[in-house]
Amino acid sequence: MQEGFQHILTSLKKWQPHHEIHLESLKGAGSNRQYFRFQHDESSYILTYNPTNIPENEAFIAFTEHFSELGLSVPAILYADESRQFYVQSDLGDQSLFDRIKQEGFTDEVLVLFKKTCAVLARLQIIGGKELDYTRCIATKSFDKQAIYSDLLYFLYYFVRALDLPYDKNLLLNDFEMLSSYLVQEENQYFMHRDCQSRNVMVNNGEVFFIDYQGGMQGALQYDIASLLWQARAQMPYPWRDELVEYYFEQANGLLNNKLDKANFLNNYDGFVLIRMLQTLGAYGFRGLFERKQHFISSIPFALKNLKWFLENKKLPLRLPALQKLLEAVIASDILMKFEPIVAGEQTKLTIHINSFSYKKEIPHDRFGNGGGYVFDCRGILNPGRIESYKTKTGRDKEVKEFLVHKTTMPTFLQHVFGIIDISVEDYLKRDFEGLTINFGCTGGQHRSVFAADRLAEHLTEKYNVRTLVTHVEQESKGWVNLSY
Repeated sequence: MQEGFQHILTSLKKWQPHHEIHLESLKGAGSNRQYFRFQHDESSYILTYNPTNIPENEAFIAFTEHFSELGLSVPAILYADESRQFYVQSDLGDQSLFDRIKQEGFTDEVLVLFKKTCAVLARLQIIGGKELDYTRCIATKSFDKQAIYSDLLYFLYYFVRALDLPYDKNLLLNDFEMLSSYLVQEENQYFMHRDCQSRNVMVNNGEVFFIDYQGGMQGALQYDIASLLWQARAQMPYPWRDELVEYYFEQANGLLNNKLDKANFLNNYDGFVLIRMLQTLGAYGFRGLFERKQHFISSIPFALKNLKWFLENKKLPLRLPALQKLLEAVIASDILMKFEPIVAGEQTKLTIHINSFSYKKEIPHDRFGNGGGYVFDCRGILNPGRIESYKTKTGRDKEVKEFLVHKTTMPTFLQHVFGIIDISVEDYLKRDFEGLTINFGCTGGQHRSVFAADRLAEHLTEKYNVRTLVTHVEQESKGWVNLSY
């Protein structure tokens, strides 16, 4: 990443040769894209760095420029690197529609935002889809029969097979063929976001804007609204889903001079709800069960509950006996229990004691008397203390954190640490243990160990809701005052 960082700064100099730009890294999502924020001329910008997928960058840039010319609610592209490894867009803030759900729940204000999102989505699909250059699409130009069939296979290969569930291959593939043929009958001449979810809707000054549509293609209207209203993690109340799909229909139908048939639209909508849920489970299976990315594994229970409610309260759009049988196996209680997350509750006794320390002193003693716990040596990671401007700073200062994340192997180190610690934490929660001690050491107990201890505490709190007690032994003994050396 260090070479990439230098490439970004060098390229930005061509855009703004007389200004020094300082990049602040932002938390990524499920993709390999990296995001940065920077300030310039009293304005804020977002930089997206994605050097391994240039076609994806080119698709986003081309789509955005087209949508911007039409006055649609998307960010503006301010600068694109000549090599298309990164691009700069306007900053729409830090708050997504999903963040509003987490903060407020499903309030009247959030319902208003969802209605705005439905209206903006209809415009993006119908107005934005006109004269759009679909040759820029990174996968396929259209969500056609082959694309639908591929989504069904994605679900089969990466979710069903990972669970080792039995099925009749010939009968199931026949049902996949029938479902694909049924859905492709819907008119598919509109822009399809392809990942239309509340995380990809930014809320800024009370208005909503779409982001992350680089995977878009031509498709049917129903797919995106199904994706938005049936997002697994959002867990939208079911009455809202019915209300909002009807509201969306009125918005879209108005833009199309009332040419849509409501009954037909809603009947086909259920089919797109199903295909989207299965595609989502396929993605969770690939990213979670195969790549072992925790965010996706923890999302599986939400997706299964969505599917369970759908099967119990809606009807499949046509008779698909082999698929129906398989889906009933997927939502069986033993499968649901398998993915139910282990989290701390009010009665949980466990407290995780996390320490940072200096190897010039001694390793902190185990507080529980059982001699257990972990000690991780951070000295194999490049030391920020070698840089003069960082000598008086610690692993809690922004500049040092940026250095450790982007110019050292700290992210890889912590990924392995998290995997090891998670095994013990889950076991301790099950067995109702009271304590676990985890120590991070580095040369001075100032930069690397401090950063690692704080990151582990954040990880455990977010994943398990478990109590953590962080002690920075060396820094607390010095009152967080560090002299240059």
